[in-house]
Amino acid sequence: MDTQIQQLIKKELERQENDLEMIPSENFVSLDVLKALGSVLTNKYSEGYPGARYYGGNEIIDQVEQLAIDRAKQLFDAEHVNVQPLSGAPANIAVYFALLEPGDTILGMDLGHGGHLTHGHPVTHMSKIFNFIRYKTNAEGDIDFDNLRQMAIEHKPKLILAGFSAYSRHLDYKKFKAIADEVGAYTMADIAHIAGLIAGKQLENPVPIFDVVTTTTHKTLRGPRGAMIMCKQALAKKIDKAVFPGLQGGPHENNIAAKAIAFAEALQPEFQDYCKQILLNAKALEKKFKEKNYSICFGTTDNHLLLIDLTNKNITGKQAQSALDLAGITINKNAIPDDPRGPMDPSGIRLGTPALTTRGMKQPEMEYIVDLIDEALTNHENNDKLAEIRAKVHKLTAKFPLYPSLKQE
Repeated sequence: MDTQIQQLIKKELERQENDLEMIPSENFVSLDVLKALGSVLTNKYSEGYPGARYYGGNEIIDQVEQLAIDRAKQLFDAEHVNVQPLSGAPANIAVYFALLEPGDTILGMDLGHGGHLTHGHPVTHMSKIFNFIRYKTNAEGDIDFDNLRQMAIEHKPKLILAGFSAYSRHLDYKKFKAIADEVGAYTMADIAHIAGLIAGKQLENPVPIFDVVTTTTHKTLRGPRGAMIMCKQALAKKIDKAVFPGLQGGPHENNIAAKAIAFAEALQPEFQDYCKQILLNAKALEKKFKEKNYSICFGTTDNHLLLIDLTNKNITGKQAQSALDLAGITINKNAIPDDPRGPMDPSGIRLGTPALTTRGMKQPEMEYIVDLIDEALTNHENNDKLAEIRAKVHKLTAKFPLYPSLKQE
């Protein structure tokens, strides 16, 4: 093997083993998923769909992809599933082009209030093609559906989008659907962050309710990096054509096999236990942070993540992220609603519990971790103190080994 890459992989394994991974969009896949990603399936071109490929030799590949489709349908009660999208952003873009014409209006969540770049932020190319109108949360951290309805009546969107990347509250899909029906709009849910919690039967499933649902397959779903689109059967041809040949060429079948494995894992009863613990751990973090006078955006968490406003702690999100990196705790700086600071040095941080829960950590560890985070932020300019905290972190993570068999190789 390339020794330089081998050494870098080894170092990254050590980082993941030793540090506390708290970015809510990250997780640790199983060894079976890792093996599929490194399998010979990466060698095969398979443009098209099962039973309708442009290349020969896809008899086995068809079975792999169909397994992924069938398992996803079972997991989410979906009528149609496309497992080929390479990532979450391309999946969302494919839906836009499948259902809309350039210039059509999309009503989506504002990035600063928890939405995602692909939901219409002005820096994206999609914002130059489609007319995005962005709704926000109110002072209590809720989506104001009366205001959303008025926006829908005024702007007449062709698509209403529910979904987020930094919002910690439940979404009322039926209310979204009622407003969309009133104005004749398609409904789309982006469940990238909470797909695992939905599959694990801890959060409401929008797939039977909405026209289209997109998701990544990592994050709480604990699969490989990638995405999929679920939709009503009536939209299946439009969605499939938008993915291929509209947006992508040959799918990555090693990744699709890894998705199939992750879906099978998520169908097991123990996955529901895992998802329950994610929520318990998030609540434990929230309680402890509030005890230490941290400001929780949106008031509380109903899912796997917390968005924290650090303004009252006299530290910026960038400073916090840098200090916690030195302390062996990985989070990300993040804008808060109507943040007066810029995106590269915002007022908040975002953190979550999926990866820690995968390692087997529970509420007592969450409470201890908040103590470590608070200690690090209080001493963010003291490198010696941050090194002491890092040693405590490594002592904790040693009790929850991640990939012991890989460390022996």
